[in-house]
Amino acid sequence: MTDPTHIRGEHLLTALSLAASGVPVLPLRAGKVPFGNCQACTGNACGGRPNMKTPGPCVCPAPCHGWAAATTDPAVLNSQEWAAAWREATGVAYHPGGAGLTAVDLDNTDATTWARANLPATLTVPTTRGEHWLYRGAMPSANAVRPGIDLKSSMSYARWVGRGSGTLTALPDTVRALVVRQLAPARPVAVSAPTGGGRCPHRSPAYLDRGITMAVQRITDAASAVHATVFGAFLAVLSTHGRCGCLTDAHTERLFAAAQAKGESARHCADAWANAVHRLGM
Repeated sequence: MTDPTHIRGEHLLTALSLAASGVPVLPLRAGKVPFGNCQACTGNACGGRPNMKTPGPCVCPAPCHGWAAATTDPAVLNSQEWAAAWREATGVAYHPGGAGLTAVDLDNTDATTWARANLPATLTVPTTRGEHWLYRGAMPSANAVRPGIDLKSSMSYARWVGRGSGTLTALPDTVRALVVRQLAPARPVAVSAPTGGGRCPHRSPAYLDRGITMAVQRITDAASAVHATVFGAFLAVLSTHGRCGCLTDAHTERLFAAAQAKGESARHCADAWANAVHRLGM
């Protein structure tokens, strides 16, 4: 009979080996999920990493906050605070984006067939139900970009299932494009001028473009409180540019794409936009 203690020790050895090669790792518990936050961090009471979307100020010594706990520090991996997690661990996860990688998670035969026909060959790792295709380069993570295909990179974790075979190649535009298409918002969220129109403050098209660029940068730079930051950016854009009818679908697509790259869902974006419109009485 296999000794469970030996298996759990092997998980730590695997984690230390990966960490030594620059891959941030963390333990997984039953169900292939990270360990829950410690009591001090329950419900993000510590104020760090809200909704596990951005690494926040919390420096809890326990393996808290999901993917954001991933580390390459052997002292942390071997620490007393992590010991209990390793004793219960059923596997090892890694943060692809933290290692400068993107994992294309192919969950079934159809997804694998599509990848072989449409993506450049790269390092391939067999999984229980399909394959992981690893590329050099990080990008926003996204689920269900195609049937049976998830992208795991920044602000995400992937289960370590082995080193695979093949040569690691650069992240192709065909993979990046999968997220761009997914982030495109529905056209009905575009803003039109209120009945009767309003004064147009745009001295030139560049003035409006700068306003959108500033809002996108504000969202992109958010290190915490992403929901509030997105709403504030939408509110600022609408209060300055929303009453004359100059905003187009292209403008809202840029704003929504920036918000979704930070982990917001399309529904959250639409709700935040609608709430901002309502707040301004437009």
